[in-house]
Amino acid sequence: MSQEPSNLRIWLGRTVVAALAVALVLVNIGVYTWYIDYYITGILTLVGINIILTSSLNLINGYTGQFSIGHAGFMAVGAYGSALISIELGWPFLLTLAVGALFAALLGVVIGLPTLRLRGDYLAIATLGFGEIIRVVILNLPFTGGPRGLPGIPPKTTFFWVEALVIVTLLVIRNIKHSSHGRALFSIREDEIASEAMGVDTTKYKVLAFAIGAGFAGLAGGLFAHFQMFVDPKSFGFLKSIEILVMLVLGGMGSLTGSIVAAIVLTVLPEALRSVSQYRMVVYSILLVILMPVRPQGLFGHLELTDILPLRRRSSHNSADAKQQTMSGRGGE
Repeated sequence: MSQEPSNLRIWLGRTVVAALAVALVLVNIGVYTWYIDYYITGILTLVGINIILTSSLNLINGYTGQFSIGHAGFMAVGAYGSALISIELGWPFLLTLAVGALFAALLGVVIGLPTLRLRGDYLAIATLGFGEIIRVVILNLPFTGGPRGLPGIPPKTTFFWVEALVIVTLLVIRNIKHSSHGRALFSIREDEIASEAMGVDTTKYKVLAFAIGAGFAGLAGGLFAHFQMFVDPKSFGFLKSIEILVMLVLGGMGSLTGSIVAAIVLTVLPEALRSVSQYRMVVYSILLVILMPVRPQGLFGHLELTDILPLRRRSSHNSADAKQQTMSGRGGE
């Protein structure tokens, strides 16, 4: 009798995973056979870009416990870097994305070294300032187009590339989470002073998380630039950083599953509310006001889908229980 709830939970978990896999296959079939029109494909592409942005910020804010609100600045570096390389040099698409992400990661190290010695609100103010500095510098450079923006970017971003790079991003961040480096990041999040006392190089790990998160933000920026075929500094302002932060807080800081769900909801919701688009920020504010007292840790908190529906763990426990019962039965004989 005790195994029935566990078996039911395993069955439900497998059903959810199978349904997600089938949905992903159907979306791909729809996109590549034109059963899904260009508008919906564009929404799905923006969903994927926002998943990369939210997951990369999760590495900094959720896993390491820092509070960065300048993520749009790194997105801008990746967008302009990859776009200029595509326009001026005509390099292959993946190479331009990689170089744009590398530029953003290097800038993350440069910014991270002096600022990540700060904590709390001071770090938030510093990252906000650096994000605005990046935007203003781009605004005043002649080869970026200045306030007029940068047109003529080749339309190389497709749903296939976004989907593939979303999977790569999630796998990399998940592997970091379950590695020894991830445990070091979690220790910094829980108690930085205790981590230092235990020999963890907190500055090194914070800069590492900041650089990796900035690199993936640059990757998302490159995808965004080659999807829109035009970028301007207004696309990467303070409100964009707040939008990414809202997605992270809604999903749960420390949960990749939450980042995915919140990115989907807050990308699709403005399209559903397009008739009242002037109230979009009001809707965001109401969501946060409702969420804070009801679920302050976000929808998922630190949990993942595998924690809610623990397939392997339940299966291994059931097999271990079965073996134990078999052995005890044989011993009784």
